[in-house]
Amino acid sequence: MKSVTFDTTNAICGALLVATGAFFAYQSFTLELGTALRMGPGYFPLVLSVVLVILGAIVFIQALRVEGEPIDPFAWRGMLFILPAPVLFGLTVRGLGFAPSLFLAAFVACFASQKMNVFYALILSLGLTVFSVAVFSYGLGLPFERFGPWTRF
Repeated sequence: MKSVTFDTTNAICGALLVATGAFFAYQSFTLELGTALRMGPGYFPLVLSVVLVILGAIVFIQALRVEGEPIDPFAWRGMLFILPAPVLFGLTVRGLGFAPSLFLAAFVACFASQKMNVFYALILSLGLTVFSVAVFSYGLGLPFERFGPWTRF
């Protein structure tokens, strides 16, 4: 007889996704739903909640089909570099502007990986910045300063 093994981490994540989706689906019923052609304020949250429940169920079912790796110790390095990156962006975006702030945030976040070196972090940060400016500023035409007052001499 084969013993039952599963991926604990993915099972917990899938269960949390299902629970979160179910909670917000329940909350969306307190609002008027409407129809697909005349959506009420609760329609879109309900649709997103159902999608979240379905994705959570898929993750949970997949977790039951494979044997997972043991949970590693807490990833301090990731937390020390990933969490400050959006804070750094938020603190500098008005002064530096979108492009330099995004570059700095991406550069800091790159070092969450032990495999990252400075050269590749610079390339990745520059590529992300160029892509984001092209999409959000030029493509979508969002009204923000690419370079802020701190960068003007």
